[in-house]
Amino acid sequence: MEENNYIPNRAPEILLNARSKTIGVLIPSFRNQIFADVLAGIESVTSAHQYQTLIANYGYDPQREEREVLNLLSYNIDGLILTGKQHTDRMIQYVRASGIPVAELMDIGGQPLDIQVGFDNEKAGWDMAHAFLESGKRKIAFFGSMDDPRDLSRFRGTEQAVAACGLKAYHITPRTISSVALGRQMFLQMQQSHPDIDAIFCTNDDLAVGVLLECQAQGIAVPQEIAIAGFHGLEIGRARLQKIASVITPRYDIGKTASEILIARLAGKDAPDSVNLAYQIYYGDTL
Repeated sequence: MEENNYIPNRAPEILLNARSKTIGVLIPSFRNQIFADVLAGIESVTSAHQYQTLIANYGYDPQREEREVLNLLSYNIDGLILTGKQHTDRMIQYVRASGIPVAELMDIGGQPLDIQVGFDNEKAGWDMAHAFLESGKRKIAFFGSMDDPRDLSRFRGTEQAVAACGLKAYHITPRTISSVALGRQMFLQMQQSHPDIDAIFCTNDDLAVGVLLECQAQGIAVPQEIAIAGFHGLEIGRARLQKIASVITPRYDIGKTASEILIARLAGKDAPDSVNLAYQIYYGDTL
C-alpha cells in the first residue's frame, strides 16, 4: 500500500455495514488541560479498536453545543461523547432520535441521557471544604469560573460543609474561562469585599496558582494566613516549589472508561450505564 500511495476508501464498508467507525466528541474548551487528558483517554481506546474521533468545541454554550451535535450526527457517527449534562431540549431530542449510544462525562448524579462516567463534584467540594475546616480555617471562599453545573455542584458541597459548622461560604464566579491572571484578579476582588478570608477553594488549578502568586507578591503567608486549594490536580499546581492542594480527578480514566463502554455497546455487549470514578484530596503545601 505504501509503495503505491494507496489510500483505503471506507465508503463502501460504511454503506454496507451502516457503520462509520467514528465516535463524535464534544468538549467545552480546547484551552483547558482537563479536556486534553480526557481526549487522551478516549483515543487510547478508540484507536485500539480502529475507531476515529470527530472532535468539536462548543465554548460552554448550550446553543452552540446543539448545533455541533447536529453537525456530528450528519456524519453518521456510531456513538457520541458529551461533557456534562447541561443540554437544550432540542439537542436531547436529536440524540435520542439518533438511537446511538451516548456518554456524558465529568459528573455523576441525576438521570443521564444514556451513559454517565465521572465523579461526584458536590462530594468533592464537601471533602475539600472539610479539609479546610479541619485545618482551622473558618472564612472560606469559593472561586468559580464558568458558572456551569459542575462549578455549582462544587460550591454547593463547599457551602454544605461550611454551613454544618454554622459558618458561611463566600462565592465569586466571573463567568469566564479560568486562567492564572484571572485567579490574581479574583483574589484582589475578594480582598476588597471580604478582607478577612482565610481559605480559598478554586474550581481549577490555574486559578489557584494565580491566587498563590498574588499572595506571594503581597507577602501573605500560605497556608498560615490564607490556605489555597485548586481542582483537578493539574501539573501547573504541582510543578511549583510550593505545591498547591487540589482535588485530583481521574480525567484520563473518565475518557478511557466512557470509550470502552460505548464500544462494548456497539459490539452488542453488556456494559454499565453509570460509573463513578474516585477522586483524591491532595494536601500539597498550601492547606
